[in-house]
Amino acid sequence: MTAQLNARGDVAVLVPAAGAGLRLGPGGPKALRPLAGEPLLVHAIRRVAAAPSVRMIVVAAPAAEVGAVRELLAPVAPVTVVAGGAERQESVALALAAVPAEIEIVLVHDAARALTPPRLIESVAAAVRAGHPAVIPVLPVVDTIKQVGPGEGGGPGEVVLGTVDRSVLRSVQTPQGFRHDVLASVHGSAAHAHTDDAGLVEKAGLPVTCVPGSELAMKITRPLDLILAEALLAVP
Repeated sequence: MTAQLNARGDVAVLVPAAGAGLRLGPGGPKALRPLAGEPLLVHAIRRVAAAPSVRMIVVAAPAAEVGAVRELLAPVAPVTVVAGGAERQESVALALAAVPAEIEIVLVHDAARALTPPRLIESVAAAVRAGHPAVIPVLPVVDTIKQVGPGEGGGPGEVVLGTVDRSVLRSVQTPQGFRHDVLASVHGSAAHAHTDDAGLVEKAGLPVTCVPGSELAMKITRPLDLILAEALLAVP
């Protein structure tokens, strides 16, 4: 029996949470690292569950932690927990397999984006509902971006080859939204790993639509990000 939130909701959210998170420093699985006294995963699930359209949440946990994650999340929201894979893409596929076919909209969300507001989840879901096969939240790139390469003579430093026009660049966040059939199809035919699920859709030749992202949907990757996230949580 699958765990449900809003019986009238039409969205399933997949949360791959089996990664080690080595850039965050030594410790347990990234999604279970503490932020202001609670694991990142708890913060993320609490916000996902607050989105009115969400009917089902599936977490792909480290295989050895499935029971512990199920117990951890039980007081937070009804969640289906499955064993994840060695890579993120495999974890998403395993989580997707737990979603009933009648749920037509599927979002994939990073547990590391633990402060993502429910309104962003609703925005992505609404765009898929409007007919777009794949939707990603994005932010403008604010830094100057340089293309670099090795210096002459094989020296230790790199040299600038050119400056990229940042007006056509976007920083991609999650949740990424998809029609259920589209996500199932691209995962079923994937021959190579991609860093995000939208990349699989791009490879299949289908359009990926952008919606405005949120600064709160920052990805907690480094120790400094944890400090910033704790400061944001402290803001009334």
